[in-house]
Amino acid sequence: MKKLSLVLLVVLSSCVSKKKYVALEKEKGEITSELTKTRVEKEELEQKFAIIQSRVNDYNAKINNLTTEVGELTEENKTKFDAVGNKAVISEKSKEGMRKTLANVDPEVMKYVNSLEDSMNLALSLNLKKFVDNSDIDENEDISINIDQTVVMISISDKMLFNSGSYKINSKANKVLEKVADVIKSEPSLNVMIEGHTDSRTINTDKIKDNWDLSVLRATSVVRALQKDFGVAPEQLIAAGRSSYQPLTDNDTKDNRARNRRTRIVILPNIDKFFALMSSSDTLAATDL
Repeated sequence: MKKLSLVLLVVLSSCVSKKKYVALEKEKGEITSELTKTRVEKEELEQKFAIIQSRVNDYNAKINNLTTEVGELTEENKTKFDAVGNKAVISEKSKEGMRKTLANVDPEVMKYVNSLEDSMNLALSLNLKKFVDNSDIDENEDISINIDQTVVMISISDKMLFNSGSYKINSKANKVLEKVADVIKSEPSLNVMIEGHTDSRTINTDKIKDNWDLSVLRATSVVRALQKDFGVAPEQLIAAGRSSYQPLTDNDTKDNRARNRRTRIVILPNIDKFFALMSSSDTLAATDL
């Protein structure tokens, strides 16, 4: 009887251990399955993360490029032109130079400056007159500088360049023409038209038939001087005669006729480069006048 009980106990113990083993095996299988599932999910997540990271890198690159472009555009905007009325154009850099030029101008003069165009004309006039050395120049009569339709026009009185009724350039014109030549040579893209203007009095000599002749001969004299004496490239130069048909005023008095006798130098520039040259304090300081 005792032996039978012992046998039953052993058998029952074996059954319990097998059940536990089966349960453990099942649990192991479930854990292995979960682990495999987790690994698969991890790999999928890593792939998704890699895609997201790639997009993030692309976005960061685009942001960096945009930041660079914004910086470049900000700098570029300083050189872009703003319209001045329906005439000239000017960039932000030139405006800065213009403001510096006008900072120390007499307030009595500045009170007549009512627009950007007025400021631009005044700044150009001041700087160009410094550039060409106006120590021997009557600022009101001998030289005037104006801007019209994006061109710079330098008008030089007859008495600065020629003797009455002559197209031979006199010696006191050399200083002015030398400085004008420096402006032209500074920018090879410039085209420069030299216009001769006369008063309405008729002229007829062995060498000069009429005012058309005189105006053209004076223009070509200036062109030749700029080319031969001061090294301006001839392909930049244009000679033109206007005779008496574009007067500044009526030819009814001696003073008015003197105003109408003039040579006009029409510079067809990138006006911003022209202003930058004129407004450069370094250039002016380095010029030995």
